[in-house]
Amino acid sequence: MERVVDIETDNLFLAVHRGFLTVTSGDEERGRIPLEDIGALIVHAHGTTWSTSVFTRLSDRGIPVVICGTNHAPSAMVWPLEGHHLQGARMRAQLAGSRPLAKQLWAKVIKAKIRMQGHILDRNGQEAGAFELLARKVRSGDPDNIEAQAARRYWKALFGAGFSRDRDAAGINSLLNYGYTVLRAIVSRAICAAGLHPTVGIFHANRANAFALADDLMEPYRPLVDQLVLDLVHAGQSEVDSATKQALTAIATLDLPGPSGLSPLSVQVQRFVHSLAVSFETRVAALEFPKPPIPANAVVDAGDA
Repeated sequence: MERVVDIETDNLFLAVHRGFLTVTSGDEERGRIPLEDIGALIVHAHGTTWSTSVFTRLSDRGIPVVICGTNHAPSAMVWPLEGHHLQGARMRAQLAGSRPLAKQLWAKVIKAKIRMQGHILDRNGQEAGAFELLARKVRSGDPDNIEAQAARRYWKALFGAGFSRDRDAAGINSLLNYGYTVLRAIVSRAICAAGLHPTVGIFHANRANAFALADDLMEPYRPLVDQLVLDLVHAGQSEVDSATKQALTAIATLDLPGPSGLSPLSVQVQRFVHSLAVSFETRVAALEFPKPPIPANAVVDAGDA
């Protein structure tokens, strides 16, 4: 199972030796992880140093390296130049994608996000009926900004009337930042593996954003991070530390139901991004979205697996 590896201790040295990522402090080895087990590498710590082989060997395997700022949000990412064997053809199809197709794709993404938000609210005993109605109102390109209308209701219902989403704030917001950083790395790797370019988004188009497509495609999965953060808050944990990081990086292994049965989120993301690549090639907006996770105490019928 691929792991999201987080470097949070200051002044460590990272290198690659015989198929392992090694982590040392001075002359003492602090740990080693097989490269084949790594899904993404996230670095928060100050004074981290590394050999060039870390970037080259991870890039060879399509593994993104995310460097975070003090607010636990990504400030830089190393993205492999080569991915899928059809990368050239798929990137050309992506670049040639029409504006109407992009608007159709974005509408589908927003509908899926709003429905997932409704599921999370319902799971936590909140009124969620309006979210299905909002999802149905989303038109091509979301010109009415239904996404923002849903967000205004969602944040207050989930975290309380006094909560507001602020990337620079501590507490719940810092936990959300970190969870989204993990999610962004997972989606970025899937984009590379599918032969698409992360800068060319279907909605986000900020010239300074090199990962606009990743920001687009992580939207339907964000509410799953929100649920993990809410669980941490209910457990009395509201700051980013080793324990909360471990809980949030575990989202990669969260099982989601789909046409092929249950599969980890990291695998489902790959299928979702692949469906986007096919949509660009066929010029038909047909996406495979995540379904809500099955509660741990639910009884699953064999026909649903």
